Amino acid sequence: MKNVRLEEHNEHSFKEAKFDKLFLPIGSCESHGEHLPYGCDSLVCHQIALDLAQRVNGAVVAPPLWFGMSQHYRHQPMCLSLSDDTVIRAVGDLLDSAAFWGIRKILVVNGHDGNIAPIEIAARAFKVRHPDFGLAVLDAWWVTAGNLLPKDTFEVWDGLGHGGEGETSIGLSIFPQLCDMSRAKGDLPEMDPNVKLIWNFQELTRFGASGDPTKATAEKGDKMRSALVDYLVGFIERMDAQSWRYNIKK
Repeated sequence: MKNVRLEEHNEHSFKEAKFDKLFLPIGSCESHGEHLPYGCDSLVCHQIALDLAQRVNGAVVAPPLWFGMSQHYRHQPMCLSLSDDTVIRAVGDLLDSAAFWGIRKILVVNGHDGNIAPIEIAARAFKVRHPDFGLAVLDAWWVTAGNLLPKDTFEVWDGLGHGGEGETSIGLSIFPQLCDMSRAKGDLPEMDPNVKLIWNFQELTRFGASGDPTKATAEKGDKMRSALVDYLVGFIERMDAQSWRYNIKK
């Protein structure tokens, strides 16, 4: 096993490792129902990044950002949220810091829906400032996993939901000791497939979770984790071969 945790390296070991890639996990601290820990989003995206870094060359994983833009989940305790502007600044500052120290390839691994827009804004602004930089974002692993797995993997709502079948399953795969399935419950909202109705979370569920976490299993979580990491390994290898640029069809 390689040591791919940035927080465990020192100046000497970091220089010796000659890392050329940084994986940056961005999470949150908020309720995911009574059955999952507040740090679920951070724990998941960090572990995906760690699994990936073990399988590719030259990658180190930053400690997760444990807080995100969670104001739309603040009706349940104990949500600790940053504002959109703060997340934009934090992500931008972290990207600038990595660039200052010579890192030229970064994959942001996002674990929380509220971070998608701020990360997009920060990443776009950074790319304008650093046009030669290789920057990629996995902004919604829960959607990607559903796209990669057979359609019959999940039983309810394609596994979606905040603390729902998919997220609870990957939790059971990564941190089963923190999951209390005796308290798993959620509501299934009816949502339009094409038009986004902006919501606060209390409009979607009576609980801290949506979807159906009772259908979650560690086996489903293992499949999600494996499919995501396999795909990302291929992506990183392809980007390294392409200098982290698009191939243009002629």
